[in-house]
Amino acid sequence: MSASIVHLQDIRKTYQMGLVTVEALRGVNIDIEAAEYVSIMGPSGCGKSTLLNVLGCLDRPTSGRYVLGEHDISQLDDNALSSVRGSRLGFIFQSYNLIQQLTVVENIEVPLYYQGRPEAESRAVAEEMATLVGLANRLDHKPYELSGGQQQRVAIARALVNDPLVILADEPTGNLDSAAGVEILRIFDDLNRQGKTILLVTHDPSVARSSSRTIRLRDGLIESDVKNAK
Repeated sequence: MSASIVHLQDIRKTYQMGLVTVEALRGVNIDIEAAEYVSIMGPSGCGKSTLLNVLGCLDRPTSGRYVLGEHDISQLDDNALSSVRGSRLGFIFQSYNLIQQLTVVENIEVPLYYQGRPEAESRAVAEEMATLVGLANRLDHKPYELSGGQQQRVAIARALVNDPLVILADEPTGNLDSAAGVEILRIFDDLNRQGKTILLVTHDPSVARSSSRTIRLRDGLIESDVKNAK
C-alpha cells in the first residue's frame, strides 16, 4: 500500500429501511496523501454524507477496509473509534455546532477537555488557535455575539487544537455570505500550505475549485476523481 494517510478499499454501506435495502456506498476506493486538499461533490443522495460519516469514524462501513494513518478503522471497537475521532480528526460543520453558553476560547478548548489535558495547557493551545484564525480579540465573546464567519472561525480553531491528521469540513461555507465564505476558504488555503490535510464536502463548484482535487460521487460510486488547476 502507498503512503496514503486515508485508504478506502471497496467501501460499501447499506441501510435497511423497513423492507427496503438502500446501498448508500457501493464500492468506493480512495487514497489521500498527507497535505492533500480534496473536495467531495455530488447530487443529493449520492452518498456524500455517508462517506463523510465513514471517514469521520462516526459510522462503520458494512464491508471494505478503511485505514486512517496507522489505524485500520475496520477493526476498531466503539471506544477505540471514539479515541481516533478525538485525537486524529478535526470536524467543521455548516451550522458551526458551538456551545452558546461558552466563550470563544472555551468552545475551542472543548476537545482538549475530553482528552483530559491540563487546564493551563488547554487554554494556551486554544488561545494560539484563536490567534491563528484571527480571533485573538474575541476570546471572551459568546457565539451569539459573533458573525457567522467569526463563528465558523471558532469552529476551525476548535478542529485544529488536537493537531489532527485530517480535517473534515461539511459544507463549511453553506451558511455564510460570499465575502465570509471567501475568508473561510482563504484560511483553508493557508492551513493546507502549512501541511494540513483537508477533506471538504460541498455542493458549490466555486468552493470545490479552491481544493487541489475533486472527487464526484453518483449513486454510491465514484464518478470522477480529478486534479484541479490552481
